[in-house]
Amino acid sequence: MNAAFFLWIGIMVSVLSLGYYYMGQRLIMPFNLESPQKQIAWTVLSLMYLIPFSSFFMVRFAEKYSGLYSWIGYISLGFLSFVFVMLIFRDAAWFIALGGQKLFSLFSSSPQAVDATKREFLLQSTNLGVLGIAGTLTAYGVYEARKKPGIVNVNIPIAKLPKEFDGFRIVQISDIHAGLTIKRDFIETIAEEIKTLSPDLIAFTGDMADGSVPHLKYDLEPLEKVYAPHGKFFVTGNHEYYSGAEQWVAHARDMGYDVLMNEHRTVTKNGASFILAGVTDYSGGGFFPTHKSDPKKALEGAPKKSAKILLAHQPRTLFHINDLDIDLVMMGHTHGGQFFPWNLVATIGQPFIKGLNMYNERTWAYVSKGTGYWGPPIRVGARSEITVLTLKSA
Repeated sequence: MNAAFFLWIGIMVSVLSLGYYYMGQRLIMPFNLESPQKQIAWTVLSLMYLIPFSSFFMVRFAEKYSGLYSWIGYISLGFLSFVFVMLIFRDAAWFIALGGQKLFSLFSSSPQAVDATKREFLLQSTNLGVLGIAGTLTAYGVYEARKKPGIVNVNIPIAKLPKEFDGFRIVQISDIHAGLTIKRDFIETIAEEIKTLSPDLIAFTGDMADGSVPHLKYDLEPLEKVYAPHGKFFVTGNHEYYSGAEQWVAHARDMGYDVLMNEHRTVTKNGASFILAGVTDYSGGGFFPTHKSDPKKALEGAPKKSAKILLAHQPRTLFHINDLDIDLVMMGHTHGGQFFPWNLVATIGQPFIKGLNMYNERTWAYVSKGTGYWGPPIRVGARSEITVLTLKSA
C-alpha cells in the first residue's frame, strides 16, 4: 500500500478520535453516571470506535471471520455519524441561544440567571432525542442500502456516433464492494437485473470487491453469467489495489471481462464502429508503476474521427483528458456521497459526485452512485443504481 493510503488512514483515525471524544463528552458526561455505569458507557463508545477499524484489518488477516463483525462495526459507525452531526447542530443552536440570552441580559434592567436544573434537563432530553433520531435514520439507511438497486436511464447524445449505434445500450455497474457485508444474495439480484435489461454492452467501472479472490469468488460468481453481445468490460478501482490488484485483474478476466488497462477496443456493428477505452484507477500508479492511469496512452492509435467513450473509476480522471477528444467518460467511486456527512468528504478532489454532467463544454461525464456501497451499509438520499446509458446520434 502506498504512502498516500497510510496518510489517509492517519487523517481518518485522528478525525474520528476527536469526533468520538466529543460525542462522549456531550452524551455521557451530562447524565452524571456513577461507577461502574460511567465506565461501561465509555467502554461501549470505545468499542464502537475500534470495531470498524479492526474489521478493516480482519478482512486482510482473518477474513473468513469478518462478516458479522463488520455488520456490527459499520452499522455502529453509521449510527454515530448521524449522532455526531446532530450533536454539532444541536450545540451550535445551543451556543447561539445562550449567546443571545447573555447579550439580552447586558441590555436588560432585570437580567435573569440561567436555571442550571432546566439547562441540565434540556441537555439530557435533547441527547435522548438525538439518539432516537439517529437510530431511525440508521434503520432507514440500512433499508435503502440493502434494497434492490434502482434502474437509472440516461440518454447520451453524441455528434460523432454512427447511426448504426443510435439506441445502443450500455449497462454500467460500479462499486459493488463484495466482501464485508455484501454477499452472493445481493450480487445475484444485480445479475438478474442486468439480464432483464438485455444490454448491448456491459461496463464495470471498478471496486468489485474488498478481500481476496479465493474468499470472494463464490460470491461474485453470478457476475460471470451476465452477457452482452458486444462484450463486458472492467477497469480497476482503488479498492482492487487494497485487496491485490493483479489477482483481481486476473480473476476479472477469468469471469469473462475484458480488462482495459490504459488501452482501447473497437466496438463494431454493421460495418460502423466507435472506440471504447479504459484506464486503471487514478491511484493505481502508487501501488504498481505499470498501473499508472494514462488516458492518453489508452487512446493511442485510435482513429481521430471516431466517437470515443472512456471507462474510469474516479471522476478526477477528467482532469487528465483536456487535450483528448473524448465524447463520454463513465465513472463511479463517489457512491453519490452515500449519506451525510460523508457526501461532503466524497466531493474532495472530485469535479462531480453523481449523475450526468458536461465537462469543459465538450465531454459528457456520467458518475454512477454505485451498485453496492462501502463501509456502513447505509444510504440516505443516494440510492444505489444500475445505469442504462443509451447512446443517441446527435
